[in-house]
Amino acid sequence: MKTIHLHKNLFKITLTLLMVFLLNFAHAQGKITNAEKLGFQKGKKILLLHCDDAGMCEEANIAVQSYVLKGDVLSAAVMMPCPNAEEMVEWAKKHPTADIGVHLTLTSEWEKYRWTTLTDPKKVPGLIDPEGKMWHEVPDVVMHASAKEVETEIHAQIDKMIKMGYKPSHIDTHMGTLYGSADYAKVFFETAVKYNIPANAIDLSNKEVADFYRAAGYPINDEMIQYLEAYPLPKLDNFGSAPDGKSYEDKRDNFIKLVQSLKPGLTEIIFHPSIETENMKGITGSWQQRKWEAEIFSDPVMKQFFKDNDIEITTWTEIMKRFNKTK
Repeated sequence: MKTIHLHKNLFKITLTLLMVFLLNFAHAQGKITNAEKLGFQKGKKILLLHCDDAGMCEEANIAVQSYVLKGDVLSAAVMMPCPNAEEMVEWAKKHPTADIGVHLTLTSEWEKYRWTTLTDPKKVPGLIDPEGKMWHEVPDVVMHASAKEVETEIHAQIDKMIKMGYKPSHIDTHMGTLYGSADYAKVFFETAVKYNIPANAIDLSNKEVADFYRAAGYPINDEMIQYLEAYPLPKLDNFGSAPDGKSYEDKRDNFIKLVQSLKPGLTEIIFHPSIETENMKGITGSWQQRKWEAEIFSDPVMKQFFKDNDIEITTWTEIMKRFNKTK
């Protein structure tokens, strides 16, 4: 009986090693996606629809909360240095279906509506512009702020949400700042591992994806790619943002075309929903696009498109549940 038991164990070990070999071989051949590694169906497009800029203002919070309550979009991330961040976190604590992360914020881009760091500015002077706020643009941050200052501030933002009694389901980067340099990216990925909270880490081992981001102006070098290769938490196959439109219908059509152009795998698509108010119009000239983005994913036409094309919508919470099962 012991011999039979040993043979069974040997068979299981051999089978496991064979499966690992086949998975590694398939990956080397470019045949396996990060979605498949998480157990999603092969050849399927998995979308992570994500509301950016929650907490920035009341208008953003209302739009995000409406999506969550309808069940149409559950994922969003909060800009913790912004005026309406705390109220968004308190709301999330009462709504367990919400998939809420920290939108790590190192810029303050609007002309009149601005914010500063959670960290004492004296401790992170490189993140502070002459007006005492965060810099308007990513290149200014990269030019002035050290990786250590960046690390100090993003940890403060994550810690604030946790101290409020809510553990973020993920972390991501406002305006892509944490992809602004290899040193920042290293801090970003190391922070995700330290807190065991997944970052929106884009798999840059795919040359096509890496080349796309290089063309967009990001400093995608060998160092950054190596950091991502070593990153042990789930990775995205691709990443994009909802395209603009000249009208609501045009915007909807442009989004459908974007999804149709995607290859199978896990793709996060960000957008910035807000309701229309005079205050919102005073904050940003993009208010019209944001208003449409507060409607588009509850649109029956969009829902039918997802259904007809067998497109699955996921969340960071589900991604981590699947990831933990693969360990």
